[in-house]
This record gives sequence, C-alpha cells and structure tokens, in this order.
Amino acid sequence: MPGTPPTRFVYLGPEGTFAEQALNSIPAAERGSRTPARSVPEALESVRAGEADAALVPLENSIGGAVGVTLDELAEGEPLVITREVVLPVEFVLAARPGTALPHVRSVAAHPQASTQCRGWLRTHLPDAVVVDVLSNGAAAAGAAADEYDAAICAPIGAGRHRLDVLADKIADHPDAVTRFALVSRPGPPPPPTGDDVTSLAVYIAHDRVGALLSVLMELAVRGVNMSRIESRPTGEALGRYVFFLDCAGHVADVRLGEALQGLRRVCADVRFLGSYPRQRFPGASDRPIPAPAGLSDADYADAAAWLARLRAGDLN
Repeated sequence: MPGTPPTRFVYLGPEGTFAEQALNSIPAAERGSRTPARSVPEALESVRAGEADAALVPLENSIGGAVGVTLDELAEGEPLVITREVVLPVEFVLAARPGTALPHVRSVAAHPQASTQCRGWLRTHLPDAVVVDVLSNGAAAAGAAADEYDAAICAPIGAGRHRLDVLADKIADHPDAVTRFALVSRPGPPPPPTGDDVTSLAVYIAHDRVGALLSVLMELAVRGVNMSRIESRPTGEALGRYVFFLDCAGHVADVRLGEALQGLRRVCADVRFLGSYPRQRFPGASDRPIPAPAGLSDADYADAAAWLARLRAGDLN
C-alpha cells in the first residue's frame, strides 16, 4: 500500500560492508528484516518482484564516481524510485585477528577499490605486504578472521562483526571521502517536500535533433533549477546513444521543477522520473539549501498564474 513504511529491506551484500552500515542508519531498517544480496541487479529485482519493500544500493562515490550498474538498473526494467539517500563517510580500517601486531602483517585482503583508496597508507606502513584482491570489504574481513590473510582493509562494521582487532583506523588517503547510497522502492507517492530536496531523472535525448542536450539544460536553467549532477551512460542501442542521469535541486511538488519536468517531457525522447527525496547534508556541504532566484519561487509562479487568469478574463487591473 502506498505510504506504508517498508519493513523488508535488502542491501548490496555481503554482511559487514559499508552498505549494511548505511542501512543501519535508517530507523525503519532497525525494526525490519535486512537481507544481503549478491549484486545490485539482484537487490533491485527483489524489490520489483515484491520480495522486498526497499533496497539500499550504492549510487556514487566521491573518489570513484558513479556506480554504473546502479544507474543502468534504474534506467531499465520496471520503474523504481529513490525515496531516500544516505551519505556515509568512507572510513577504512586495517583489522586482524586478536594478537596480531602490525609488523607481522605480510598479507592484506582488500577489495580493489579499498586498496586503491588506501594506497598511500599501505606504501608507508606496510610496504612489503602483499595485497590480495577479494570481492568485497565483508569478504576481506571474513578472510582475515578465517586466517586466510594476516589482515584486512574493511569497514568498521566488518571488523566488529568478525571480532577482529583494529590495528589502524581512518587509513584512507582521502579522509573526506563519502559514498552516496539510494534507498529504492516500487513507485508510489514521493516523500513530502522539505524545502531541501533532490529530484533524480533519467533523460533520453532526441539524437536526430540539433542541440538536444542544450535544450534539456535550458529547460532547467530558465526556471532557476540547479543541477547538481549529470552522468551519461550508453543505452546499448547503438554507439553514441546515451541516457543522461540528472540530479536537480527541488521536489516534483515544487512549481518551478514541475514546469521544468513538463518542458523536458516536450523536448526529450523520454524522461524517467527516479524520485524526489530529502537531501542529506554531509561534511563540506553547504548548511542551507540554495534559495530560488528572484521571480522563480512558488509564490512568484502563483502570482504570475493569477495575473494571466485575470488577463484572460478581461481584468486589466
């Protein structure tokens, strides 16, 4: 039923990863069931099939950029919508079985992205250790706990779950790195506007139209809609055919964003609405939402609409 809080959650597994840590920050998930999925497509398909109410999947990382498989899955198949975002600091730790000392670490299990983000620390503190690629941060922690490796680069939740000692914390080379996760559900009424919201879209441009992408940007710009992110992904139809993913400031209930969406509908080959949801502020971000430019607030739109209605009725006062 639309509006019913989710109780069955699925997330990109395995256990002990940043995705599980991000899901645990959602109050409703603490009271509901939480099931790891083997992949992003599996997590989202479980929502489409009605086996779960919501899925938490990674959307982008401040170091590695967008998560292409998530964007592809949202653009294709039965529609799904983002109802919430979770921005989680990426704080890697080096963990090992109790009794292990840092000088005795000769092998380190790590997901390739994790070892890349900790390359400088590894070079300085463990220059002779062999880094072994594994499938996830959770798998790294599990491998260290099973004595397959001397240590693991993992999320703090992974160290705790596998009862590992933390030999060093905050070992990432970029201390302000964050990962943005999306909580995805089947279509329904979006959360009410908060005054600081994000609307996500997948936009297909008309490839036989000159300036098609510029037309998309103009529909937003002329209404003062701030676009915070744009990503392109191949559609798979033919070389040079792309779908553009946009994050815009505002809510579908806002008049100016609503008019922008109508404009996009007119000039684009297709537009897929991916949700309007509250923005989560994180360290380094502005504390306040950007206000609407002069003449483009909902009150300004309402005043202009009332004025036009009077003109059409013959009232020039």
